[in-house]
Amino acid sequence: MYPEELVKPMRDQLISAGFDALYTAEEVDAALAKEGTTLVMVNSVCGCAAGTARPGAIASLQADKKPDNLTTVFAGVEKESTAKAREYMIPFPPSSPAIALFKDGNLVHMLERHHIEGRSAEMIAENLAEAYAEYC
Repeated sequence: MYPEELVKPMRDQLISAGFDALYTAEEVDAALAKEGTTLVMVNSVCGCAAGTARPGAIASLQADKKPDNLTTVFAGVEKESTAKAREYMIPFPPSSPAIALFKDGNLVHMLERHHIEGRSAEMIAENLAEAYAEYC
């Protein structure tokens, strides 16, 4: 478990951009039970989360279309909510960071860590914006 003083700024970066932090399995279930589209950002302390995943997810919100709901869980910190979110992401293996788009509770687009590493925030934002154009 990472100390709160380390993860708080990373969590707050997403919260200040409009993401709701999910801490329990029940909160994840409720978020993914909503009609419409829900983005789930699996946050992490790794460098690719800070360097491209979080900034890319935030930048993607400038697209013409965007998800109805923005949520985040924190791998290695919020274990219960992260485990529950990952259940919804099956058949993809656990990955952090990761960004998943759901429509009416069904997974429709997934960016795993290997899709994030080595890519710029702009590339991630563009990838997500294309998914928003199709599903939102």
